[in-house]
Amino acid sequence: MIPKELLAALRTIEIHTARFANENLSGTYASSFKGQGLAFREVRPYQPGDDVRTIDWNVSARMNETFVKVFVEEREMTVNLVVDLSPSQRFGTRRAPKARVASEVGALLAFSAIRNNDRVGLIVSTSHVERMVPPKKGEKHVMRVVREILGFEPKYRDVAPRPPHLPPALGPSTDLRGALEALVGVAKRRSIAFIVSDFLAQGYERALALASRKHDVICVVLSDPRDLTLPDVGVVTFEDLESGETVVVDTGDKRVRAHHARAMEQLALSRKQLFSKLGIDQVDVRTDGSFVKPLRDLFARRGKRIHAR
Repeated sequence: MIPKELLAALRTIEIHTARFANENLSGTYASSFKGQGLAFREVRPYQPGDDVRTIDWNVSARMNETFVKVFVEEREMTVNLVVDLSPSQRFGTRRAPKARVASEVGALLAFSAIRNNDRVGLIVSTSHVERMVPPKKGEKHVMRVVREILGFEPKYRDVAPRPPHLPPALGPSTDLRGALEALVGVAKRRSIAFIVSDFLAQGYERALALASRKHDVICVVLSDPRDLTLPDVGVVTFEDLESGETVVVDTGDKRVRAHHARAMEQLALSRKQLFSKLGIDQVDVRTDGSFVKPLRDLFARRGKRIHAR
């Protein structure tokens, strides 16, 4: 049985994201991705200007007239969502936690895909691959994908017991490398792969490079305003959501706040340089902003690039 709270959240996401997919992304999505190749459609009589390489010599010989093959772009594609649901995704100080935003982003992308008759698959990961949903079509399948993200619970908890006043962790840690390796190993054909994560991880660079060679990878970077800047609220105890460790920080010290800001800026810069080097598009989605506009802008940019070639 699905809890009533989860059903209500699913219904809300379904209504909003399906409408957004229709009104905001229906045109830009289709024009921003190239098909998987050319598929034969028919033969027709040769016309002046036709490429002689498309002549079907067998048909021409039988008909005593020159015929050419007509090809169309094979539009049907597979969209794979690789969603990081490690404990850091539970963090969020504004509209919603990152995990909730991840489910909204996933739903919007999935609805956009099925509107164009594409298949949608899902890989959910924490410190290991938690769940895999094979690519399929249809709105019923999309709702299953969203339910897997929104209602996710890990297969096992942290080894160390957590105090009763703290909520359970979403998962033990972050391992983007494992999720990307699973994408490369499972998805045999080239697909559109959206990696949805805050990318607060290490050691995933080589796996990302391998995935980008096989798939059209797009990184959706989730962030919260408090990821980037510390508020001046005096001495505060912070807990690492993944290790459970705590540290006391004097946020009233401007040197501490400046150090944190510089470290996060450097992390973002290094990540951006990595994506640029690999030719990967980056989409920044914040917990305090719209998740629709960044994706709409991405599709518009990609569409312009494709038509400019």
